[in-house]
Amino acid sequence: MEKKKRYSDYNTYLRQLFGQRVQKISIDAGLSCPNRDGVLSKKGCIYCNLKGSGSGLFAKGLSIKEQIEKGKIGMIKKYKAKKFLAYFQSYTNTYTSYELLQQMFDEVFCCEDMVGMSIGTRPDCIDKQKLDLIASYTKSYLVWLEYGLQSAHNTTLKTINRGHRVEDFFKAVDLTRGRGINICAHVILGLPGEDRKMMLQTAKMLADSHINGVKIHLLYVIKGTRLDQMWKNGDYFPMDQEEYVNRVCDFLELLPKRIIIQRITGDPHSDELRAPLWAGRYRETFNMIQTTLENRDTFQGKRYKKKGK
Repeated sequence: MEKKKRYSDYNTYLRQLFGQRVQKISIDAGLSCPNRDGVLSKKGCIYCNLKGSGSGLFAKGLSIKEQIEKGKIGMIKKYKAKKFLAYFQSYTNTYTSYELLQQMFDEVFCCEDMVGMSIGTRPDCIDKQKLDLIASYTKSYLVWLEYGLQSAHNTTLKTINRGHRVEDFFKAVDLTRGRGINICAHVILGLPGEDRKMMLQTAKMLADSHINGVKIHLLYVIKGTRLDQMWKNGDYFPMDQEEYVNRVCDFLELLPKRIIIQRITGDPHSDELRAPLWAGRYRETFNMIQTTLENRDTFQGKRYKKKGK
């Protein structure tokens, strides 16, 4: 029997909502990013490769519906899943017209057994009209909007060529609140120039913000990125596994239990990973985090103090 986790994990949250296992299916909608197409920059974030964390399935000619049906086959076989969430993962999934967004989302819910969707985007690529559209689906489905923050430090965001500021994240959160949309923040541990104190300042900032979930990523080096060149030149050194595990546990301690932890480490494609090689051992890192929480006798929220107290 699986041990009870010491943090508010996503799978348990979904099981409590729907009474059964629910699996995400990653979707590539073929969109772009203002940090790639020249609106902000043509370089993108220093860690992002040409696929933009996506599968490349759209470029292979697969429609959203075809991607969902293809994804279902694997999820049913591996997990015996019967309910599914669409995850718009590649690039920036609100960086298009209102009309195309509506077409994308409607296509998802034309498929059987879909209970909701998660939409990955940037905090500077949202507006009231698009939020009104997204909110319209919350009457019948679970909807998460995932904003890439990465760090609570503008100096870091500039270093990684993020193209937006921390203030943009808070503006997006404020605009999204009160619409029935769940908000998830993406953060990355091990960014260039950040020490333990800076990483935990990001946790403290998120702890009292109006978000519902967090994804914690490890910064790993992907082939062909500018971070790859920095690593080759000796200008960037990835975190070691033990350090990362301890930072995740520190991070969790500062977040209130109400925040759902959607991810606690990354899972890079083996053919793309340059460094650190341990990043490819997802299950090992996952288990180390659980063991470290147990050995510390700690849990999510143990060191959380509500602002003003």
